[in-house]
Amino acid sequence: MGKIFVVGIGPGNRAQMTIQAQDVLWQCDVIVGYTVYVELIKKAFPEENFQQKEFLATPMRKETDRCRLVFEEAGKGKSVALVCSGDAGVYGLSGLILELSEQFPKVDIVVVPGTTAALTGAAVLGAPLIHDFALISLSDLMTPLAKIENRIRHAAQGDFVMVLYNPSSKKRGDYLQKACDWMLDYCSPDTICGLVENIGREGERYELCTLKECRDKKVNMFTTVFIGNSQTRIINGKMVTPRGYQL
Repeated sequence: MGKIFVVGIGPGNRAQMTIQAQDVLWQCDVIVGYTVYVELIKKAFPEENFQQKEFLATPMRKETDRCRLVFEEAGKGKSVALVCSGDAGVYGLSGLILELSEQFPKVDIVVVPGTTAALTGAAVLGAPLIHDFALISLSDLMTPLAKIENRIRHAAQGDFVMVLYNPSSKKRGDYLQKACDWMLDYCSPDTICGLVENIGREGERYELCTLKECRDKKVNMFTTVFIGNSQTRIINGKMVTPRGYQL
C-alpha cells in the first residue's frame, strides 16, 4: 500500500512553498491536483527528473473524484501528493481525504501545511491580522448564504478583523456588496479594508480603501478581501491592526 501526502503549496511559486512541501513533492511518484495547481507545480519545478513524474489533473468541482483518484493511485503502491493552493487544511482537501479514509483504513495519510492567502495577503498589506480575526468564505456552494450572513454579522458585532475568501464569481457578482452591507449595520463606513489580487503570482496587486468603498469594488476568485476592526488604521501606506502594546 502506498502513502498519501496532502500538500499545501501556498500561492504556487517555489519561493513561498515550505521546505517540507518541496521535499514531499520531490519524493512522490504521482502528483494530483486541480488543473491550475498542477500547472503551477510544473512551472515551479522545471528540472527534467521532476517533469518525468506522473501528473494527474481534474477540473473544478471534481474534488471528490480527485480524492478518490488519489486513493486509487496509493492502492497501487505509489506515494501520491495531492496538491492544494494555500494550506491544505484551510478550505483545502485534507478534510475530504480524511473523511474518505474511513473507506481506505490501510492507507497512511500525512498533511503538509502551506501558507494560506490570509497570511500571504496580510504580508502584502502590512500587519492587518495582529489581533483576533475570522476567515469566512463567501462561496455558497457548500454553505447556505443565510449561514454566511449570520457568521459575518456576528464577526462584525464582535469587532473581528475579517478575511473574505472567494468574494466573487460569475454567479455571485454581488456577494461582496452584500457582505459589506451586512457589516455596515455594525461597523463604521470608514473601517479600513484591503484587497489583494493574485497573491504571490504574476499580476499581484493590492489596494487600501474604506468599508464604504469596498462594497463597490470589482473583485474575482483570485482576490482576498481584508476587513479591519475598529482599531485598524493606515500607517505609512500599510494596513495595521494594533495588538494593544503601550508605545
